Amino acid sequence: MLVRDAMSTVVLTIGPAHTLRQAARLMSARRVGAAVVLDEDSSGLGILTERDILNSLAHDQNPDAETAGTHTTTDVVFAAPAWTLEEAASAMAHGGFRHLIVLDDSGPVGIVSVRDIIRCWAPARQQVPA
Repeated sequence: MLVRDAMSTVVLTIGPAHTLRQAARLMSARRVGAAVVLDEDSSGLGILTERDILNSLAHDQNPDAETAGTHTTTDVVFAAPAWTLEEAASAMAHGGFRHLIVLDDSGPVGIVSVRDIIRCWAPARQQVPA
């Protein structure tokens, strides 16, 4: 199975000036664990995850003052839609992260998470007859 078959095509894109609270609200509303941070003025694409927000809160930082740009991971490993799920899982395990931004020639087309991979690899739940 390929990344394109497992990835979520719902890509939440935010700017670096979004506060962590704004990012958290958007991520919660879309039920996603990561947002692509698009900074056209400098680093290009980065990723902000729920873990980044959690770490900020754990350090008693103010989510209304801290910005996504300050907490964005910019040293990002990207996946291609044609990668196998094994390649994606290996990249995640090697890098110690749970999300990969999926890029094609036009830019970000999806995000694949560990949860997406598990969903594809785990047998479907069987309904027990009543």
